Amino acid sequence: MKIAKFQDSEAWLYTLSNKNGMEVDLTDIGGTIVSIRVPDRTGAKVDVLLGYDTPERYLHNDSAHGAIVGRFANRIGGAQFTLNGKTYQLDRNEGKNVLHGGDSKYFWRMWKAQTDPDNNSVTFSLVSPDGDQGMPGCAEISVTYKLDDENALSIIYHAVADQDTYYNLTNHAYFNLDGHDAGPIADQILQMACSRFAVIDSEFIPTGELRPVAGTPMDFTTAKPIGQDIDSDYEQVRTGNGFDHNYVIDAPGFDAPFACARSEKTGIVMKVFTDMPGVQFYAGNNMGSDYGEKGGAKYVKRGAFCLETQFFPDTPNKPDFPGSLFKAGEALDSKTIYQFCAE
Repeated sequence: MKIAKFQDSEAWLYTLSNKNGMEVDLTDIGGTIVSIRVPDRTGAKVDVLLGYDTPERYLHNDSAHGAIVGRFANRIGGAQFTLNGKTYQLDRNEGKNVLHGGDSKYFWRMWKAQTDPDNNSVTFSLVSPDGDQGMPGCAEISVTYKLDDENALSIIYHAVADQDTYYNLTNHAYFNLDGHDAGPIADQILQMACSRFAVIDSEFIPTGELRPVAGTPMDFTTAKPIGQDIDSDYEQVRTGNGFDHNYVIDAPGFDAPFACARSEKTGIVMKVFTDMPGVQFYAGNNMGSDYGEKGGAKYVKRGAFCLETQFFPDTPNKPDFPGSLFKAGEALDSKTIYQFCAE
C-alpha cells in the first residue's frame, strides 16, 4: 500500500496493489475511487475508470465519478417521503425531485480514512447528522475498499443511525474497459442476470411497474453489445435517452456474478457480484465534456457505463419495492465486488 498527498491539497491518495500488477487509487475526497489499472491481454496496464487529475475537480465532482453516493443514491420522487407519520422534505436538485442526496452530496465531503495494510484495504467513514440532506437520524457510515490477489475489488458498506431512516449507498464508478480515454463503449459486451427492470416516467421516477425484459431492447440476459439497442424506438429507451434504468437482480449473492462486461479490444473482463436487489445500469447518455478530464481526456457521450448496485429508486414512496428502511440501531451491511481478468 502506498500513501501520498493528493498534489498540494489536504487530501490523500491511497494505492492498493496486488501480485498481478492491478492497482487501485483512492482518495478521502468523497471516499472516491480515482483509478483502476488492470493488466490487459498483453500484460499492459489499462486504467478502466473515468475520473479527474486534481483534488479540486473531485471537490466539485458533479458527475460523481468513482464516488460514494448516499444517504439515498438515485432518485426520490417529489423530494419527500413520510415516515412514522412525519413528512420529510429533501433538497430538490432535479426539477421537483432529488437525485444522489440533493445539494449537500456525500461525495463533495472529506471522509476520514483508516488503512489496514495487512488486509490490503482502506476504510472511509463519515458522520451524517440528523437532518443532513433532510434525512432523519444521525448516521455513522463506513465504506471499505479491499483488493485481493484474485483481482477482486470489494466495496463493503456499513451504516447505522439513531432513528429510523432510509439508506441507499452505492458507488458511482464509470467504466470503460477499452481504457478511460478510449471513447464510446457501444461495442463493449454486457450480460446481466436481470429478467425485470423498473419502468420510469418522464422524470426518471419509477412508476412502480417491474416489467419483464424478455422481448424488449432492455434484455441483457444474453450477452450483447451495449450499443446494439441503445437507440431503439422502444418507449423506455426513448424515455431514458438510452439505458438509465434500475434492473432487478435475479439472484443476489456471491456464488455467481450477476453481470459480466467485456472489451474485445483489450480482452479485459469485469464480473460484478452483490447482495443488493437492484443495479442502476447507466450507459453514459448525458456524458460529454469540453474540458480536460483525467490525463486531459475528453469524455464523450456514452464514453462509459455504470453498474450501481443499490436498493430500487424511490423506495421511500414505493412500499412494494424491496425495503431500504432501517430501524434505529439496525445496521445496513452490504458488499459489492468488481472482479477483473483478461482473456
